[in-house]
Amino acid sequence: MEHNLLDYYKAIESASQKMLVAAKTENWDEVVRLEGACAVLIAQLRHRSRHHTLSPDDRREKTRIMQRILRADAQIRCLAEPWLGDLEVFFEKQSVPLH
Repeated sequence: MEHNLLDYYKAIESASQKMLVAAKTENWDEVVRLEGACAVLIAQLRHRSRHHTLSPDDRREKTRIMQRILRADAQIRCLAEPWLGDLEVFFEKQSVPLH
C-alpha cells in the first residue's frame, strides 16, 4: 500500500497520543516502545520526503498535526520529569554517574 507523506504525520501523531496515554498511567515501558515506533516512522518519513512533496492544503494540515504532536510531547515530558528525577536518585544511590 502506498502511503502519502501526510499518512506518516498522522501515524506519528497517533503514536504520540498513545504515548501520552501511557505516560498518564505511568506505563513507561509502553512510552519507550511507542517512542521507538515513532523513530521508525520518522525515518520512513524522512526517506519518503526526499522524493515527494505536500500540497499547500496538506502542508497546512501537517502544521496542525505537528502542533498537536508538540503539545503531546510537552505533556509527556512534564509527566516524565518526576520519573526522571526518581531515576537520577536511584543511580546516585547506586553510585553510578549519569554523566
